Amino acid sequence: MQNTRPSLDAWLAELKADPAAAGVGMFLMHNGIVRATARSVARGMTPSGSAVSGMELSFDHAGLEAAIEAVRSMTGIVFVRAWVNEGTLTLGDDIMYALVGGDIRENVFAGIQELVRRIKSEVVAERELGS
Repeated sequence: MQNTRPSLDAWLAELKADPAAAGVGMFLMHNGIVRATARSVARGMTPSGSAVSGMELSFDHAGLEAAIEAVRSMTGIVFVRAWVNEGTLTLGDDIMYALVGGDIRENVFAGIQELVRRIKSEVVAERELGS
């Protein structure tokens, strides 16, 4: 069963209404989705492979909160939100949303990169399904 996907518009409206938003110069959002190309092919680790028809996805809820808190403590970062789907996903389904708001571009880029890295390497467990 999949999680209920949050509204990115609602996230942004809520964060922009927060008094701390006065220190935010930009927000960056990442939306990872299930693709038909196997990860090993997309990353150039194998020249070809069978197509992907979906994905089994689960995640560590406490690990997600730890990743959010770690990024929130980075220089210049004011806001961090993340949502991860779970269950059996099909092509085009959302895997995750990650949102970082902060003072300047360099800090926010570093924050979103670190958040997505932690989620992908420490939080989620995914298994690609062949077609």
